[in-house]
Amino acid sequence: MRNTIKTRSGRVLELPTSEENEAINRGIAADPDTYEVPDEDFKKMKRRGRPRLETPKVLLSVRYDADIVETFKATGEGWQTRMNDALRDWLKDHQPA
Repeated sequence: MRNTIKTRSGRVLELPTSEENEAINRGIAADPDTYEVPDEDFKKMKRRGRPRLETPKVLLSVRYDADIVETFKATGEGWQTRMNDALRDWLKDHQPA
């Protein structure tokens, strides 16, 4: 029987046997196009992707009326940022209770 694992999404993944794993590693080692990065070089590599924000956003679960959400969604991509900006503008003139 094959060794399997189940992901959070419910997919079942079949893991290679130790013999298959060894064959894969031999194939990688024999490939002239592969390059194994030494640990010292790996540590020097810069992190890719979006830089960390000075003031990161907070993940929050909140409920809005459907018509409000649909109105913002109808404005296209970036609607959540526009919703955040609208709340920020409201705060300029109002004091939360």
